[in-house]
Amino acid sequence: MNAVGIIGVGNMGGGMLARLRSLQVSVVACDMDPTREAQARQLGAQVCATPAQLVQALAPDGVLIIAVVDDVQTRQVLWGEQGAAAVLRPGQTVMLCPTLAPEFVEEQAALLSQAGVLCVDAPMSGGPQRAAEGTMSLMVAGSQSAWLQAHGVIEQLSSKVFRIGERVGDAARTKLVNNLLAAINLTGAAEVLALAERMGLDAQCTLSVIESSSGQSWIGSDRMHRALVDDYAPRAHTTLLAKDSRLAVEAAAGVGFVPLLGQVAKDAFAQAVQAGLTDLDDAVLLEWMRSTR
Repeated sequence: MNAVGIIGVGNMGGGMLARLRSLQVSVVACDMDPTREAQARQLGAQVCATPAQLVQALAPDGVLIIAVVDDVQTRQVLWGEQGAAAVLRPGQTVMLCPTLAPEFVEEQAALLSQAGVLCVDAPMSGGPQRAAEGTMSLMVAGSQSAWLQAHGVIEQLSSKVFRIGERVGDAARTKLVNNLLAAINLTGAAEVLALAERMGLDAQCTLSVIESSSGQSWIGSDRMHRALVDDYAPRAHTTLLAKDSRLAVEAAAGVGFVPLLGQVAKDAFAQAVQAGLTDLDDAVLLEWMRSTR
């Protein structure tokens, strides 16, 4: 039986799989993309056709990692036809790793608890390379029992684990706050480089100045270096920060807070998606700024 199951072995899930296999952890995987499944096999994972079959190959005390894109996919792999939830057993633990609305995470944890299954709210950050290296960040919330069940796997996956607390949903809230700032910083970086070009400045030189000055941000540097060489191969699809910034603004509204800069960033990403940039890397926001300003 496998110690860990991963549903969704794309960019982040695939990185986590690579990390666990490098540590000789037995892993069973499932993905809708045959190419991703083939990559999982090459890394030595057992591959199953459905989430239900995956759970049947998972150890009685195994940890199931959900690493799909959003709430729709999460609900489908758990509760849809051949979903995992129908065959999950008491003693097993589910880690919810996508960026999700806190209320959705709370709902899933409550539903799983009815079957005696523990749930860890565990959104991730850092990108595929850091996931594969075991250096990504994991924000973790859940009961002490859930933590004790999953902490071994969590610590294998991440050297930067932030234990937020015991209230499921609080890790999701933390991730939304982080990602809203990421969206704000990336929007700002794209805007000022588009402005620099309009002023007749060399964008690469300007970026070098920013990186050594008060305007520096990690995401701005990372994405703008790609953008300036027209590298828009998707490491982080534009649609992801569009989703995350929308969820963050909605969460803010739920507590009566109006994030002025967050709203601007949300709108910028929504418009970039509407412009057809959905499947490109979010560094493409520079192209969008160039064309709309």
